[in-house]
Amino acid sequence: MTAAADPRPLTGEPVALDLLNTRWAGDGGPHDLFAGAAGLSRVEGLTVWLESTGLAGRFRADAPTLVHLLTAREALARAVADPADESARALVDAVLEHGRIRPTLTAEGPGERAEFDDRTWGPAWTAARNYLELLDSAPDRIRKCASDSCVLHFHDVSRNGTRRWCSMAACGNRAKASRHYARTRER
Repeated sequence: MTAAADPRPLTGEPVALDLLNTRWAGDGGPHDLFAGAAGLSRVEGLTVWLESTGLAGRFRADAPTLVHLLTAREALARAVADPADESARALVDAVLEHGRIRPTLTAEGPGERAEFDDRTWGPAWTAARNYLELLDSAPDRIRKCASDSCVLHFHDVSRNGTRRWCSMAACGNRAKASRHYARTRER
């Protein structure tokens, strides 16, 4: 089965942030890829997300996987919103309890493989683990779009670390147009 087109305005972020970006604001209010956005069923939305993150070949799009992914999304949303929130950290840890990294020896040398107590936790665990990797490498580069009306998150990979918008073509352009309009009204 081929996944439907991804209706989200921002894709391609690291898995943890891409999971957060399955909820967005747009024309007609809030949208949720896992709750009927663009006319997709919940499982079809999950299929789209698994395809877009490269996890489709490793995990099934089914109801238990979706339930666990929604748990991880809520945990990550709380942790990103307030990294000092102890209860949010506990929620992320609870997701991480369902998997582990197993060291392996491959033909190329040392390697690692993720193992899960229940495969339906795989995508949720992968997103939570990715969040830890982002925190380990550059926690200050995990950002929310500067637009008050946008709820999207991104990993700032700009050279100087000053990216403010999820997309310069969307939110950034709206902010520039709004500032321009305000200046011309003042004159």
